[in-house]
Amino acid sequence: MKDLFKFIKNSPSPFHAASEIKKRLAAAGFTELDEYSSYELAGGGKYFTTRNDSAVIAFELPKGKPDGFHIIAAHDDSPAFKIKEEMNMCANPYVKLNVEKYGGMILSTWFDRPLGVAGRVMVKTKNGLESRLYESSKDLVMIPSLAIHMERDINDGHKYQVQKELMPIFGNEKADFKEFLADELKVKAEDIYGSDLFVYNRQEPSVWGDKDQFVSAPKLDDLECVYCALCGFIAAKPQNQINVLAIFDNEEVGSGTKQGADSTFLSDTLERMVQAIGIEKDGYHRMLASSLMISADNAHGMHPNYPEKADETNRPYLNEGIVIKYNANQKYTTDAVSGAAFKLICEKAKVPYQSFTNRSDMAGGSTLGNISNSQVSVNTVDIGLAQWAMHSSYESAGAKDIDYLVKAAKTFYSVNLIKTKEGWNC
Repeated sequence: MKDLFKFIKNSPSPFHAASEIKKRLAAAGFTELDEYSSYELAGGGKYFTTRNDSAVIAFELPKGKPDGFHIIAAHDDSPAFKIKEEMNMCANPYVKLNVEKYGGMILSTWFDRPLGVAGRVMVKTKNGLESRLYESSKDLVMIPSLAIHMERDINDGHKYQVQKELMPIFGNEKADFKEFLADELKVKAEDIYGSDLFVYNRQEPSVWGDKDQFVSAPKLDDLECVYCALCGFIAAKPQNQINVLAIFDNEEVGSGTKQGADSTFLSDTLERMVQAIGIEKDGYHRMLASSLMISADNAHGMHPNYPEKADETNRPYLNEGIVIKYNANQKYTTDAVSGAAFKLICEKAKVPYQSFTNRSDMAGGSTLGNISNSQVSVNTVDIGLAQWAMHSSYESAGAKDIDYLVKAAKTFYSVNLIKTKEGWNC
């Protein structure tokens, strides 16, 4: 648990999450590949590459000729407030940060919390433009609620105006965020040429419940799945398959970026990989047909205060196993074949699983599985861990489920799934 919390605290933005993933991969013996250079690979080798400094794909080759891919995909972005290019807003005698929504947010959860700023900053140096990570080292901004005496019907429901009510307060009238940022980075303000900075919740992760059975933290969607997949990936050894971990950015805004699941990042990496080890195009496509991808993104647990929001029979619970997600309209990719294959993995790992579907009269969300399949078509199952308060700035999940997913991921990466005309075996 402590390591998960450390991972989340070290990942206040997608850029920091990618950096943390890279550090852990490098410590486990993985070699970084540059997208701008040719791939030189060896049997049994372990590698990773990045795009946009916010998406990471890692892979481990078997010593012999591979017959398919075992892929787990997840995303490292979360709903947040992004700081606009012109950062300062004057509200005499105070200065606020001018922000906009990134992704679908439960806005009310951002009030009255300790908030920081994190992301990347482009700095002009004597050698050209340089990308630098930035994370505020203290509670830096706050979005105070309006006193109930000034809006006595607030508890009767309220439609929030982001441009008016959700601007974080930064300082007094002479405060200038760009100057503050430059001082933090030890550069001149005029040398800051751009930034991708987000306001994030600095509240500490916690364990709670009568038996410490619940965990709460910012960004559980989807850093919890990223962490579990990464742990399983590093701990496993491939048999006859190529193990792949794909962590994308921008899932919360549709994945339609060069570093998102709807990009060519995964297909580019897989194609370059097989070419480097001497596999022709036909062999590559035969490998895809024999592959399985797990799309790992958290799921809605049955909320004890809102049981009517859950499906009558497919309602997952926290701490009762990995959730397999189904949707008739293919918002989730799971079908009978991929769902059954994942159940085999869970049984081999000796971990429980459960199912989720939306109520038939309620539209649900989507994730990166079906989007990624538009670029790389493989058998795919959508799974996640049950949680409450999805897209809150502070979310809750089950403590036991973390270990379940780590074990399932390690097992998936450690076995050789054999695909036949009838289905899968491992």
